[in-house]
Amino acid sequence: MTDLHPAFQALAHEHPALNGILGDLQAMFDLLVAGFQGGGKLLLCGNGGSACDCEHIAGELMKGFLLKRTLTSPEKTALAIAGDNGILQAHLQRALPVLVLHGLPGMSTAFLNDVDGDLTFAQQAFAYAQPGDVLLGLSTSGNAKNVCFAAIASKARGAKVLGLTGDGGGWLADLCDVCIKVPAHETWRVQEMHLPIYHALCMALEQRLFGGDEA
Repeated sequence: MTDLHPAFQALAHEHPALNGILGDLQAMFDLLVAGFQGGGKLLLCGNGGSACDCEHIAGELMKGFLLKRTLTSPEKTALAIAGDNGILQAHLQRALPVLVLHGLPGMSTAFLNDVDGDLTFAQQAFAYAQPGDVLLGLSTSGNAKNVCFAAIASKARGAKVLGLTGDGGGWLADLCDVCIKVPAHETWRVQEMHLPIYHALCMALEQRLFGGDEA
């Protein structure tokens, strides 16, 4: 475990039941780092509690989580040129580009009504995804149709696909470049295990991309 990011070593210590997923977690981290460093963005999708988890992940990545993420000098200069009067320079934080695919109710309900509700995530993924981007789909069973169709659409556009599921993995696992299958199958237990995993992932990403962490 010496080659694991320290955040993942801490996860293993605090949640021994998750020891078996650490290799996949490190691989997921590596893909996300490569995507963000290459100018890519993260797309997120899930249903119910997993949809809430998507928003939680976005919240940790689009603003400071454990770090302040002070703006760089060029970023401050650009804001000054734009005439922000110091307010934005003082309060904005460095961020990672994240899109949550259930965040467009007008578009989603129109597509549901006019075309097919199972394809609303896929339609958005097909519109947004590009090479260098990453889609992370959350599905406790691994068989949520709308999440799996989004994975297919993302891959068709050249994006990488990651998954967080329960122990079976389902259809989603077959579509992923990396899929973390936690050792549980009851929906609520799977969701409880997903939270410390994505918290550790967000910590590691923040440390690497904003904290000078070269580990």
